[in-house]
Amino acid sequence: MTASDRPVVTRRGDEQGDTAQSGGLSLVTGVGPQHTPATRIWFGKASNPPGFRSLPHHHGEAETGAYLLSGRARIYFGEGFQEYLEIAAGDFMFVPPYLPHLEANMSTTEELWWLVCRSPENIVVNLPDVADASLAGYRRT
Repeated sequence: MTASDRPVVTRRGDEQGDTAQSGGLSLVTGVGPQHTPATRIWFGKASNPPGFRSLPHHHGEAETGAYLLSGRARIYFGEGFQEYLEIAAGDFMFVPPYLPHLEANMSTTEELWWLVCRSPENIVVNLPDVADASLAGYRRT
């Protein structure tokens, strides 16, 4: 029996934190090539502190699926990041490959938690930052 012939469990607290991230986002790997035999999927969790937003970024060829566990987020995208979608706890989201975007915690008092999966892996390509004031309705405090 080889490692690929059996399930692999990542115990709470044993997740890997040495994964690609965007501007201080707390992102950890639960399933991925860092510590499992996975070769075509990355699955992890992310938290955005109150008022936090990521840097603009995209995920290269990776398709991204996300589920918002708690909080209220806004995903900015489009020309100059002027378009956005609101996401609330219980919502799922798909982000297509190569789409420049950034995610923001719209609460200045509550943490935001996501479950995120990507295929074929966790690719994060950070882009030049934009001013907070250019993002409709966003504020850090």
